[in-house]
Amino acid sequence: MMIDALRIAVNAADNKKAHDLVALDISGIASFTNYFLFCTGDSSRQMQAIADEVEKRLKASGIRPSHIEGYQNSEWILMDYIDLVVHIFSRSARAYYDLERLWRDGKKLDIEKLLEEAKPAPRKRKVQ
Repeated sequence: MMIDALRIAVNAADNKKAHDLVALDISGIASFTNYFLFCTGDSSRQMQAIADEVEKRLKASGIRPSHIEGYQNSEWILMDYIDLVVHIFSRSARAYYDLERLWRDGKKLDIEKLLEEAKPAPRKRKVQ
């Protein structure tokens, strides 16, 4: 279930031109969540747009955040979906906090594969 939420979040962030997307499976090393998604926005407006898109798409799938922090100051927006935590950083905040290094024991997931898996299946055309 939560891998689907991760796919949706990756696709939503990519749709809003987030940079440097990194997805980690930390289920084997953390008890509070299964996945982290890290991404970077170029401005506070873009970071908020990324957060809005992630929230909108997950909500459409029936998944609501338990907590969102940092939306107003937009240096680091944290969206907690219990089994998935989305981190949207400014460039400077991402470099400063360096959470990827802190969680380097997590399994890095293939973003391109997650994006491909998130695409809807092509419709079959009726043959007459």
